[in-house]
Amino acid sequence: MDNKPSVVMIGLGYIGLPTAALIAKNNTYVHGVDINPKVVETINEGKIHIVEPDLDEAVANAVKEGYLKAATSPVVADTYLIVVPTPFKGKNEPDISFVEAATRGVIPLLKDDDLYIIESTSPIGTTEKMMNLIYEERPNLKGKLNIAYCPERVLPGNVMYELVHNDRVIGGVDEKSTTKALAFYRQFIQGDLHETNARTAEMCKLVENSSRDVQIAFANELSLICDKADINVWELIELANKHPRVNILQPGCGVGGHCIAVDPYFIVADYPMESQIIGKAREINNYKSFWCAEKVKTAKLEFEIEHGRKPSIALMGLAFKPNIDDLRESPAKYIAQKVLQNANNEEYFIVEPNISEHKVFKLTNYMEAAENADIIVYLVAHKEFKTITSDKSKVVLDFCGIIK
Repeated sequence: MDNKPSVVMIGLGYIGLPTAALIAKNNTYVHGVDINPKVVETINEGKIHIVEPDLDEAVANAVKEGYLKAATSPVVADTYLIVVPTPFKGKNEPDISFVEAATRGVIPLLKDDDLYIIESTSPIGTTEKMMNLIYEERPNLKGKLNIAYCPERVLPGNVMYELVHNDRVIGGVDEKSTTKALAFYRQFIQGDLHETNARTAEMCKLVENSSRDVQIAFANELSLICDKADINVWELIELANKHPRVNILQPGCGVGGHCIAVDPYFIVADYPMESQIIGKAREINNYKSFWCAEKVKTAKLEFEIEHGRKPSIALMGLAFKPNIDDLRESPAKYIAQKVLQNANNEEYFIVEPNISEHKVFKLTNYMEAAENADIIVYLVAHKEFKTITSDKSKVVLDFCGIIK
């Protein structure tokens, strides 16, 4: 075993696998754990099950050189990273059962001075809850472990770069834990490492994405107002941003992804009375997706009245943001589902150039869809769509600023 700490990475998804590959690249042995045997098999073949630039090469090299291995269960190590999903249950209540299950899986393996880190987005107090769980099961370890929280803050499509260069916030349950976690991350990260406590680190992750959600909600609310006022929202924002202290974001068809569309609920669920703006921003961004679906419905009816026939409709994009394959919490996917629920024998072309197939939607090439559709609905600003020549005979609904 190498003299650097051996690492167990529980969760090999969009964050866990890139992080495991980065650690392995630094000649540290990583034992990756995933409950999906297919994911484990794929990784052990030196391949990847997600789309992320440069990740394929990093995983292939790490597996080939023997520093990365995947399995469905953990082993004894020095450091344990929990990077599993934190979904919702009921009405937007965070579900930490995956974090708890991952923690229970490593409890029998823990020993004195081990480092246990949660990276999963978590409600405030989760790290302390897991600490209490560990010490209830293993009271002999009380005060002898190093327990910390360190959220990721990377952008899909640029993960391998940002994992190395972005600053990180690291909060331990005590000073000793923070120091140990800092030393661990310093081996792999060139960005600055900022010390705090576990609760502040948990809140920091939630606040970063809630801030973005509020800013996007302002842009989306402007787009709704401008539609009624007959003003080009794209031109308006461009002009407003000429002010030296104004920086309005671009509107879209909603907000998606595993962070911005989700993390605000972690705050709202625990502090409903205090999080008025945060909660309202979530409502606005969710409403924007419904509004877009209604605009498509209206355009379809207007076309039928004007032309005396049903239109063919191209829905351009399913991912939650441009130029990635990630459909988690995607407003574009929601809109496509909503539109198809109201279908009445129209022909639909569903387009997502970043995936080859989908279990629900039959996908169409973007050029073919744009050529054959009467109504083109731009939901995601994928780079391919910007090459499409505008045909004035077609009805175009641009919800993401393709043509502005």
